Amino acid sequence: MATSPPAPAIAPPRLRGLDHLEWWVGNARTFAGFLAAAFGFEPVAYAGPETGRRDRVSYLVRQGDVSLLVSGALDPDSPIADHVRRHGDGVRDVAFLVDDVDLAHAAAVARGGRSLRDPADDTDEHGTIRHAAVATYGDTVHTLLDRSRYDGPFAPWFAPTDLHAAPGASVGLTGIDHVVGNVDQGTLGRWVSFYEDVFGFEQMVHFDDDQISTEYSALMSTVVWNGGRVVMPINEPADGRRKSQIEEYLDFYRSPGVQHIALSTNDIVATVRALHERGVRCMDVPADYYPAARERMAGIDLPWDDLEALGILVDRDRHGHLLQIFTETVTDRPTVFFEIIQREGARGFGEGNFKALFEAIERAQARRGNL
Repeated sequence: MATSPPAPAIAPPRLRGLDHLEWWVGNARTFAGFLAAAFGFEPVAYAGPETGRRDRVSYLVRQGDVSLLVSGALDPDSPIADHVRRHGDGVRDVAFLVDDVDLAHAAAVARGGRSLRDPADDTDEHGTIRHAAVATYGDTVHTLLDRSRYDGPFAPWFAPTDLHAAPGASVGLTGIDHVVGNVDQGTLGRWVSFYEDVFGFEQMVHFDDDQISTEYSALMSTVVWNGGRVVMPINEPADGRRKSQIEEYLDFYRSPGVQHIALSTNDIVATVRALHERGVRCMDVPADYYPAARERMAGIDLPWDDLEALGILVDRDRHGHLLQIFTETVTDRPTVFFEIIQREGARGFGEGNFKALFEAIERAQARRGNL
C-alpha cells in the first residue's frame, strides 16, 4: 500500500532581532530610575492609569539600541505581582521583531511552541502594533512584534514620560550582545532543541563542565543563535563539590529564567569608568589574573593599566579579541546581573575568563552564605 509523502516542513519564524526586554518588578518607577541613574538609560515613555492602563505602570528606558521596559503591578492579584512574589524582580519577556506576526506565531506553534497570546492588535492615534507570544523556559516569554505601522513613543497606551535622564557621564552602551538563560540540571538539551525546533536556531558553541569549572562547582552551556543578531546562551548546573552559581540562581528565582544581559560598547574603559562614577559595582578580579592575561594576549596593544584598575577581563579567539566585565547582581535576590562587552572581532564569550569569573562569583556566593 502506497504511503503519502511527508508534509513539507514549515519554515521557522524569521526574527529580525530583539525589540526589547521587559522586566517585571516590585516598584517600576524606582527600578527605572535606577537604570537611569546607574546605567545612564534615558527614560522615554510611560504607561499607567493616566494613559488608560489600569492594571500596571510601565516605563520604557533606552540607550543606543537597548530598550528595557520596566513594569510593576497596580493590583495585588495581577500576574506581575504574582511573578514578583515568586521570582523577585526579573526579566519576563525577551521580545523579538518580526515582519509578519501571524505567520511567525503560526510557524512557532506548528513547530512545537506553546502559544501564550494569539495575534492581536493594539491601536491608538499613532498607529497599530500587532503582537503575539509563545512560552519559553520557566515563566519567560517571547513576544513577537510588528511595529512597522506604528510611529508613537513605544506602543499604544504609552506617552512620553516626565522622568528625566540622570546626571552623569555618558555610559555609551550601544546594543544587546546576548541574553543568557539558566535552566534546571538535565534540561539543557531539551531547551537547545526547543530553540532549534521552534525558532530554527543553530548551535554556535557548547561548553562542557570540564571547560567551565572551579575547585567547587561547574556548569554546562550551549550558545544558540538565529544566524544573525539574536544570540542566547543557555546554562545548566553540573555536579560539583558545592553549590554552583546556576543552582543559587535557580534556588532564589524559583524557576529557570534570564540570568544576565550582555550590553555592548565601543569603548569599555570609558563605559566602566562612567558606571563606577554612577555607583555601579562589578565583580572583583584577583590581582594574579593580569600577568597571565598579558601572556595570553601577547601581540595585542591594550591599555593594561586601565584594564587592571577597572577590573576588565580580556580574551581572544582566531577572529580577534574582546573585553568584558560583569556587574554584581542588580536585584535583591542574587539572580540577574549585566555584562558589559566590547568586541574587536572576537566571536567567543570570554572562555579564557571563565575560571576567574566564576571564582569571583563564588566569592560573592560565600559572602551570602550560599556556596
